[in-house]
Amino acid sequence: MFKNITIAGAGTLGSQIAFQTALCDFNVRIWNPHPDRAKRRLAALRPFYKKDMGLTDAQFDKAMENIHSISNDWEIPFKDCDYLIECVPESLNTKADFYHNVCPHLPEKTVIASNSSTMVPSQLVNYVDRPDKFLHMHFANHIWTNNTAEIVGTEKTKPEVIKEVIEFAKAIKMLPVHLQKEQHGYIMNALSVPFLNAALELWANGVADPITIDKDWMNSTGCPFGPFMSMDMVGIRTVYAIFSQQARTPEELKVAKTMKDMIDAGHYGVEAGQGFYQYPNPAFKRADFLTSIEAR
Repeated sequence: MFKNITIAGAGTLGSQIAFQTALCDFNVRIWNPHPDRAKRRLAALRPFYKKDMGLTDAQFDKAMENIHSISNDWEIPFKDCDYLIECVPESLNTKADFYHNVCPHLPEKTVIASNSSTMVPSQLVNYVDRPDKFLHMHFANHIWTNNTAEIVGTEKTKPEVIKEVIEFAKAIKMLPVHLQKEQHGYIMNALSVPFLNAALELWANGVADPITIDKDWMNSTGCPFGPFMSMDMVGIRTVYAIFSQQARTPEELKVAKTMKDMIDAGHYGVEAGQGFYQYPNPAFKRADFLTSIEAR
């Protein structure tokens, strides 16, 4: 069983994976280009774990003690690493550069996983120096409650590596879902991305604004959140990375540009305090949110 875990990239999901792993008594190190940002993201998890998981401040602080370093150094985070989970931005060039830089610093024993949400293992495996120890392990947002880990390798991945990663997933309280073959979007995003794209296309085509679309979906289905709320939670940067790759029509390109403008303005979701909604008190928390369809 792995013991020393390194998380590379402490963004929305990377920080969650790091803390959840530390909470389950693994030794954790974090590599992040901006260590201070990683520390802020970890600290921001405290109220969620207290509310959703009943953690006390003492329990949260004890878990944080298992995170032994947060650094942008190329030596310390990868020393004696058993398992590396890569969560760097969703760009093929960025991931390729990361693997080029990190592989010389990894012990021979290290298994490498990517948490990529848009790419498949065969797109990345040629950038690592150990294809038999490479696979994907994809997490859902808010992993402490949405505790699914989708696991898939390539034809070169050793079966025992898959088994070891499945056991690790169980050890950090995830439900491991082993895919028999690679699939863009795995299962989770293969279902959810078309849903989010449909919402973006409704917006692009001028059918309705994002808040009206959310209200309609929630009121019609009983779902507790709408697609644009979901995009704020996932992070508009990630949504943009996916949507912009397939935007073709003038309307879709216009929406992609609008999202890019939001990102450039720092309005990329819950973490930033603004996305399609403003936080910490978004409109959807109002008691009358579903009953008032205001013009926008």
